[in-house]
Amino acid sequence: MSAPVGDDVFGEDETVNALEEKLAARFNMEAGLFCPSGTMSNQIAIKCFTQPMDEVICDQTAHVYRYEGGGIAYNSMASVRLLNGRRGILTPELIEPEINAENIHYPHSSLVVLENTVNKGGGKCYTLKDIAPVHHLCAIKDLKLHLDGARIFNALVATGDKAHDYGQYFDGISVCLSKGLGAPVGSVLLASEETIKKARRIRKVLGGGMRQAGFLAAAGIYALDHHVSRLAEDHRHAAILADTLKGLSFVESVMPVETNIVLFDVRADLNAENVTKLLAQKGILCNSTSPKTIRFVMHLDVSPAMVDQAIQILSTLTL
Repeated sequence: MSAPVGDDVFGEDETVNALEEKLAARFNMEAGLFCPSGTMSNQIAIKCFTQPMDEVICDQTAHVYRYEGGGIAYNSMASVRLLNGRRGILTPELIEPEINAENIHYPHSSLVVLENTVNKGGGKCYTLKDIAPVHHLCAIKDLKLHLDGARIFNALVATGDKAHDYGQYFDGISVCLSKGLGAPVGSVLLASEETIKKARRIRKVLGGGMRQAGFLAAAGIYALDHHVSRLAEDHRHAAILADTLKGLSFVESVMPVETNIVLFDVRADLNAENVTKLLAQKGILCNSTSPKTIRFVMHLDVSPAMVDQAIQILSTLTL
């Protein structure tokens, strides 16, 4: 709360500027734009990288498609080509056949969107070795490549890849500060200076121009300085809970855990939403992602003692 602030709409908030510059440098990108949410930063990027009647290629589980309110259609007037990646991971072999030929009957394929980590894939990670051939294909086919980096630091901690190596592969990267990193609000869109200039205008039109936003940006800077390496603890907690769930009678299956998300299916005779309500009554807050699937997410407010308590509750639950 003691951060120096100014008017960010005029580019005069020095703490916001410092956050944008810090992340741009870390990911080897030219510039950044602080946004209120990951949805906004993703939607701004899609708007920057497409024209009306274009087509966006992404996985059928992608957040930009499923959980951003139809924003691709509403904001960018683009269609979407949905692919079926393994746990949400796209490869050149999946993408290339779906790139449209130049033909007036088809929308123009202009953008590929990847998500790291994949939410609906149970926190599945892209590695740089996965990303490089996708980038190569996009370069050959003249497509832009955007990363929804909602949990990008979870992926970096899990894979050992370096943030600085990401910039060479992407035209845009959205970095969320308010998930595992624990900041209260915000995402930063990283791109070229030219793209960010355009993105700043789109952010204003969408109502995302904030004034003295440095207080929020300061929290993001703190998170980047203090909360990245500790993500490994969240990953350990997720693995421990997954191992517990595998042995429980009401659990049908557990998706392999790579980072901080645990997805599991309940028995065929149970409904996931009813199970989440029962767990809430016993002090475990979680959500259902389908009639059979429940999601646990670990973060910096979940302590080892809480994990032990959750294991005790889960192990004694009768359904």
